[in-house]
Amino acid sequence: MTNILITGVGGQGIVLASKLIAGTAMKKNIPVMSAETIGMAQKGGSVQSYLRLGKGAYSAMFPRGSADLLLAFEPGEAVRMLPWLKKNGTAVVNTHAIMPTTASLSGASYSGEEMIAYLKERVENLILVDGDAACRALGSPRALNMVLLGAAVSSGALPFTVDEVDEVMRVSVREAFRDLNSRALRYQ
Repeated sequence: MTNILITGVGGQGIVLASKLIAGTAMKKNIPVMSAETIGMAQKGGSVQSYLRLGKGAYSAMFPRGSADLLLAFEPGEAVRMLPWLKKNGTAVVNTHAIMPTTASLSGASYSGEEMIAYLKERVENLILVDGDAACRALGSPRALNMVLLGAAVSSGALPFTVDEVDEVMRVSVREAFRDLNSRALRYQ
């Protein structure tokens, strides 16, 4: 059984990343269950997607301390959901912070650096990805989800290859985005 928690902010492509993980698992005949908690995603709110891969799952949800992979599109969301990651689990985290609505309304500042420092102290298997640099290199901010998904696959935390995810992506997204997404999956 592999437990995966994807977290971030609405509009970052979390649901598509979740669907590609589920689709790739199904293509490999790996049983999969998934559920999203979208909340106020359209207003920049938190989004989570829970996935369980393997036999014996009766629910997509899983208890705290049992996620094998925490795939975080935003560092503050990574810290917030960190209690779900198991002791030796892997966390793949985008280093670019998105200021929460409450902080922007109050005039507070938020860079995410404190969150990254917190994660470095507490996560043994931490993979930090400069999502901004990757998206600039790829020429599109819409590539972030594929960059992070590719990093998660390359880490070995998922039971498939980048080529297998790419194959599912190519039948799941519009043709105009396929080549960009394919390059983003392989970005290192």
